[in-house]
Amino acid sequence: MSLFPIFLKLAARPCAVVGAGHIAESKIESLLIAEARVTVIAPEALPRVREWAEAGELRWEQREYRVGDLAGAFLVVAGTATAAVNRAVFAEASAAGILCNAVDDPPFCDYYFPSVVRRGELQIAISTAGESPALAQRLRKEINAVLPLDTGEWLMELGRLRREVTAVEPVGEERKFLLHELAQREVCGYAECPSRMRARQHAREHGFLAAEEIA
Repeated sequence: MSLFPIFLKLAARPCAVVGAGHIAESKIESLLIAEARVTVIAPEALPRVREWAEAGELRWEQREYRVGDLAGAFLVVAGTATAAVNRAVFAEASAAGILCNAVDDPPFCDYYFPSVVRRGELQIAISTAGESPALAQRLRKEINAVLPLDTGEWLMELGRLRREVTAVEPVGEERKFLLHELAQREVCGYAECPSRMRARQHAREHGFLAAEEIA
């Protein structure tokens, strides 16, 4: 089966997680990182999950799952240690048209959690479609080891420069070529950064700058 890769905005969207143990903990954390509005349903919870609940980062319903708990959810994770419970959650979600992941049970997953390398706003996600999470984790470690730690900061400056360029240059092949060229260069925050000087030069040469210049 071919999967559709997507980066989904979950900020403020209601997401439900059934389970609060070792199986569910990392999934809960991923949803919190994405700023989702998380409700956890479980009679017991690991210390970190309790801390998140006490800090108001999520809502914890301290009880067993019941049919109807998924009403209004945008996304669901079934992460208990009991397959029958996870599949019951998946069945309810499917009937309601809600995407669900029954952790470590690929036939009962509408989506998979990838292994992710993060550097600021940069995310590199790796999926094996549930065939070998261990391989995905190994590849994540290998990429993480070679990707510079300051890539996130560099991307932030590159994004600022991109917005500066797109503010003065019209859409077209020239702008596209320049943006690809700048992505190959070192970008820094100060005005005389070589990449910013290159962008200003390009704008002048093509008549895109008059009195105003790229900062």
